[in-house]
Amino acid sequence: MKSLIKYFSVPFIMIFFLACSKDSGPGYQEPYIPGSEENGSEESLSDEELLELVQKQTFRYFWDFAEPNSGMARERSQADAYNGEGLNIVTTGGTGFGLASFPTAVERGWITNAQAIQRLDKILTFLETAPTYHGAFSHWYFGNTAQTRPFSEFDNGGDLVETAFLIQGLLICREYFEDESIDTRITELWENVEWDWYTQNQNTLYWHWSPNYGFQMNMEIRGWNEALIVYVLAASSPTHPITQEVYIEGWASGGSMMTNRMHYGINMPLGPAYGGPLFFSHYSFIGLDPRNLHDQFANYWEQNTAHTLINYEYAVENPKNYKGYGPNSWGLTASDNHEGYSAHSPTNDLGVITPTAALSSFPYTPEKSMQALRYFYEDMGDQLWGPYGFYDAFSEEHNWVANGYLAIDQGPIVAMIENYRTGLPWSLFMSIEAVQSGLQKLGFTY
Repeated sequence: MKSLIKYFSVPFIMIFFLACSKDSGPGYQEPYIPGSEENGSEESLSDEELLELVQKQTFRYFWDFAEPNSGMARERSQADAYNGEGLNIVTTGGTGFGLASFPTAVERGWITNAQAIQRLDKILTFLETAPTYHGAFSHWYFGNTAQTRPFSEFDNGGDLVETAFLIQGLLICREYFEDESIDTRITELWENVEWDWYTQNQNTLYWHWSPNYGFQMNMEIRGWNEALIVYVLAASSPTHPITQEVYIEGWASGGSMMTNRMHYGINMPLGPAYGGPLFFSHYSFIGLDPRNLHDQFANYWEQNTAHTLINYEYAVENPKNYKGYGPNSWGLTASDNHEGYSAHSPTNDLGVITPTAALSSFPYTPEKSMQALRYFYEDMGDQLWGPYGFYDAFSEEHNWVANGYLAIDQGPIVAMIENYRTGLPWSLFMSIEAVQSGLQKLGFTY
């Protein structure tokens, strides 16, 4: 593996926790079920022990539960989903989120370096076989055939946002693992993406393209939402870059992306009322380090921290008087719910708490996120804790707990907790020279 000296300061290296495990990987450890101690005599886990346990258990979704033919992450864990196709549908974005934590898994001893390289080889072989659309990957594929599985009627081709999430994770792996073949193959996939083609010669990027329907969906990628990483990677591309004008006129809508909303006395530079679902502050920031990131539109540490605090304060205020909401149980974001699936937020509040919301916010609100984590683990216990970490969502109001997991919710938990603990994913991604150049081209300082 590549030396971590260039990524961490000396204090970080000294405190970095290296977990011990057998070479057989995380799947060979029996899951710990809270409340299973004899006579309740066991002491509570320390904060560090609890974070380690949650990360390791959640990573198993991407390791033990990966689709066996492709090595990719399954979209969700329920076998009966999607008319019985659930276990055969793999996700590009969710796989990218899982890949972003392969270096963490090696550093912490959950898997070996050799195991990670072997799994990367399997995933890359699948991605090299799968059809792409001007270099962009589909949202979903069938794991057994590597063929596109349409996400919707007109969405059966390239998905530029999901592609960006995948590339983000692949580049983090390329920066960490010392394997010439793996590095070369990741570079080829990255350089094949025709980001500039997805502008249609306009000063904006388009989300989808279909070989049957072209750009019929006509969905521009405009902020503020989860997709900042798309424009950063597009500007950073060595082969198909976009210009700063595409970023300013497309993503930032010429500056009108700035909203400067105030909720609970907290100023938030960007976004809809109350900030939207919390994944806006997670998906792009698995690799992008927001701590010193700013441009003419926002300071992104202030943005993400404000977004998270507003989401927290809303749950504490609990204007709909839902059972269970409060300082120990908060976090509204997209997830399953008792009625199906929804992008939960303060303006779309169905009484559902999604653990990834608070847990993936550890970098922004560590004390408040730890309060939530202890409630989920110690109070909810085995109602909420399963073989791959916390189940997707729950509602005390509706006496409901999800019966499975989603890759896009599990992945950010592992990566963002690691960013809080050591900053490893951030350090790896931000060390890429092409990314640094792309950020500078768009007018960022970091």
